[in-house]
Amino acid sequence: MKEQHSIPTGKVERASKFVSTGLKIGGNYVKHYTKKILDPDRDNSELHADNAADIYATLSNLKGSALKVAQMLSMDRGMLPQAYVDKFSLAQYSAPPLSFPLVINTFMKTLGKTPQALYDTFDLHAANAASIGQVHKATKEGKQLAVKIQYPGVANSVSSDLKLVKPFAIRLVGLKEVEMNKYFNEIETKLLEETDYELEVRRSIELTTQCAHIPHLVFPVYYPQWSSSRIITMDWLEGMHLKEFLLTNPSQEIRNQIGQAMWDFYDFQIHQLKKVHADPHPGNFLMRENGTLAIFDFGCVKEIPDEFYENYFALTNQEIYKDEKKVRQIYTTLEMIHEQDNEKEIIFFSGLFKQMIDMFTLPFTQETFDFGNASYFNDIYAYMDYLSNLKEVRDSKVARGSRHSLYINRTYFGLYSMLSELKAEVKTKRLFDL
Repeated sequence: MKEQHSIPTGKVERASKFVSTGLKIGGNYVKHYTKKILDPDRDNSELHADNAADIYATLSNLKGSALKVAQMLSMDRGMLPQAYVDKFSLAQYSAPPLSFPLVINTFMKTLGKTPQALYDTFDLHAANAASIGQVHKATKEGKQLAVKIQYPGVANSVSSDLKLVKPFAIRLVGLKEVEMNKYFNEIETKLLEETDYELEVRRSIELTTQCAHIPHLVFPVYYPQWSSSRIITMDWLEGMHLKEFLLTNPSQEIRNQIGQAMWDFYDFQIHQLKKVHADPHPGNFLMRENGTLAIFDFGCVKEIPDEFYENYFALTNQEIYKDEKKVRQIYTTLEMIHEQDNEKEIIFFSGLFKQMIDMFTLPFTQETFDFGNASYFNDIYAYMDYLSNLKEVRDSKVARGSRHSLYINRTYFGLYSMLSELKAEVKTKRLFDL
């Protein structure tokens, strides 16, 4: 893969990249509608492919928060046209890597040594490159290591990047700015945490220790003595990313075992620790032929407030719906309905949320659930399409849903998506008492 020799770090320089991309997208629309005059039956597939390529080219050059948002959007297959999903998913582990002189500069600034001086061996070329950092192989004292290096300027550009990427996100996702502001504040908080590698090392050690008892999971050992604010050194883990793993045609038994380990990992964190690895995209998991699952990258961790937890999961209990007053109270606490809503709006949105909750919590209501059931996910995507086209939803003047729901919903959606691709049948009855 072609290496990148510099990253724009100044606000003006980064903003100019977005302006030029906006002009390209405008040109794509002109080209599309010109062709449509000659061919009225022409669909939007070429337009989406051109726009996705231009946006991704800019974001992958800028790296950091802007590329991270693209990665997040790529996880929701019902939110974006497929051309965007295909292109943006490259941000999970296949972004263009930085050239080695920039890597050396990061080591000298944060650890005072070159990587060759710090490790016994160090591969000059990145093994993986994602949105915020890239990974190199190294060895030290007989250990096979993975060294994650943060891109220059990432931490300082989080706030300005989100302001730049917001118009693209609003247009792609179809949300209003009032809704995006609420959730972008939550995203900004998490992204700032993700750029704090010292915090990530502490959280990684804490959470992997607490989850070590869960069967069939493998975690790396982390080495604070060889890490810094922009470098993390951990064990190198062998395994395959999801798509590569599926090409080996694993047995249903192995698919189920890996799926169960993944489900148990999240079930334990959410219901026992109230703290969860909230970045469940395939780039953070490695699967093995023996049915074990390696998990890493605890940069994005969502701590779940007690009040939110109690109300959010109360809605998974069908008995609660016998008390309409209690349900309305929960919906209000979770900001699904608002005090300024009139009775007609309350009834309308309560009905929509009840149907959506029933669909998403169906796995919780059964002893085992077959995530290979394509009709289940088709029903979810169809319902999301239905919601996005409702005039009442489009015209709503308020964002519906607590900011805490953003990363919890994202966690479950990412988990469901991977289990769906695995076609795993999983015991979903809670292993841990609430």
